[in-house]
Amino acid sequence: MDKRLAGQALYHAGDRSPIHVIQPVQGGSINRSFYLETDEGRYFLKSHPSSPEGFFHAEAQGLQVIRETNTIQVPEVFTYADQPGEAFILLEWIEGNASEQTERLLGKGIAEMHQSHTRLHGFHDHTFIGLLPQQNGLYENWVDYYKRSKLYTQYELGVQSGKISGRRRERMEKLMAEMERWIPLEVQASCLHGDLWGGNWITGPDGAPFVIDPSVLYGDRHFDLAFTEVFGGFSSDFYRAYEEVFPIEDYYHDIKPLYQLYYLLVHLNLFGDSYGSSVDTVLKRYTG
Repeated sequence: MDKRLAGQALYHAGDRSPIHVIQPVQGGSINRSFYLETDEGRYFLKSHPSSPEGFFHAEAQGLQVIRETNTIQVPEVFTYADQPGEAFILLEWIEGNASEQTERLLGKGIAEMHQSHTRLHGFHDHTFIGLLPQQNGLYENWVDYYKRSKLYTQYELGVQSGKISGRRRERMEKLMAEMERWIPLEVQASCLHGDLWGGNWITGPDGAPFVIDPSVLYGDRHFDLAFTEVFGGFSSDFYRAYEEVFPIEDYYHDIKPLYQLYYLLVHLNLFGDSYGSSVDTVLKRYTG
């Protein structure tokens, strides 16, 4: 990695001590990631040479929103920059071993985060899911936000790239036009992580769970829960602990595939038609 960029990040964070370790870290497929160690501390540095404008700002903002709920833990953000060619975020280094209680604590913490409510649905700033832009806004009800900001954003990207066309496009348009048939209108706007898959939580000191890489928003908490079931990574302990704090509503089982559709569309747009059949299965379920 460019040692100058590491030095720049540490300088902005107020650490001017010598760098002893710069070590690549395996993990996500989007950013270059490194472990840094100095006389003053240990850090996690992510950088991207061509990230979209505001990319790391969105991550820092999302972590702060979750931190302010005083529920589940997140890494501290020391500094970030979004300048072209030198975009980075410098975070607290989190390390620890899972205990028997870790996933129960994760379920409890997510449930408590979901009990942080606001009046409007959506988010006041644009965010990202992977490198894809997520156009946001604030809405009086969840159905309008989910339809217009979540699904329609991915629909537009898919149409532009040719991944959504023909019968798939017709079904998408029908689904969005009839969304109110399935999603309740009166849903509380909970604080959501927004990208809650198994790779976006880690274990810290004393087995405490931390969530990372949010695409934060306010909306139906079952939207977060639906994504936990797309790729796995959450044990039965997680769900039991969640339900002890905040029982899951009966309607969740009928709309879970509809919420998972958003993430399948994201993967369709990012990775191609290997996700097409999964998208089509959900569309057929609701539109015939």
